[in-house]
Amino acid sequence: MTKLKYTFKTDTLFKMLFIKHKYLLKKLVAALMGIKEESIQQFEVRNEEIPPEALGDKFCRLDINMVVNGQLVDLEIQVSSEGDYRERVMLYWARDFSTALPAGESYAMLPRTIIISILDFKLFDCEEYHSFFQPLEVTRHTLLSDKMGFHFFELKKLPKEITDKDAMLLWLSLFKAETEEDLEKIKKLEVPEMEQAINAYRTITASSEFQELERLREKARHDEAQALYNAKMERNIEIAQIMLADGESIDKIMRYTHLSKEKIEELS
Repeated sequence: MTKLKYTFKTDTLFKMLFIKHKYLLKKLVAALMGIKEESIQQFEVRNEEIPPEALGDKFCRLDINMVVNGQLVDLEIQVSSEGDYRERVMLYWARDFSTALPAGESYAMLPRTIIISILDFKLFDCEEYHSFFQPLEVTRHTLLSDKMGFHFFELKKLPKEITDKDAMLLWLSLFKAETEEDLEKIKKLEVPEMEQAINAYRTITASSEFQELERLREKARHDEAQALYNAKMERNIEIAQIMLADGESIDKIMRYTHLSKEKIEELS
């Protein structure tokens, strides 16, 4: 099998592809929100730019923030579990919601705000690949407000078999695809928007613009990893120096700090 160098989960590719091809983004959002595409009368992307200087920021989010029929909709890709995604996604929602009220307007004017997360890991202990959350009273299940909503799509739980009848599953299968064979399997279903998305994928990945953005993004990841490693080493050296001053044995210091015997002897 031929492994894809870049997938639809690659954040720079995800952002560039759907910003350049908004008609595909509109189809994707309709499928994920479970609404008819023709029912979308207002569709606006609020953060089209990908500032190259921001790619090096540890907190850079290559999300797509939209207004869909008066609702704020934020589409996120998350490829690895870092243990705090539920809290992080609530923070994203709070930021979007709290900054959406025009000056002088009443709270009733706050828009419905939805976060859509496509996850390449299992988040919930259930079989369903799609979960939707809203705030409910815990015994009566009365809805507090429809202005908060979270869609989660867990790619690891997708069924192996797909058909041309399920638009949501087709789009998610594109994001799950890891090989050329996976893409060909989807393309053989002859669904026009899938063929258009795959063709757009090939055009984007071959472009010099994407290659440069991905190079900057990869450099940022490497620099961040190196910075974390250096910080950890500095902390371990500080611990070793304290333990040496307290008269601890080299073997014990090695166990606590994972520094080499030579490095500890050098410090002493």
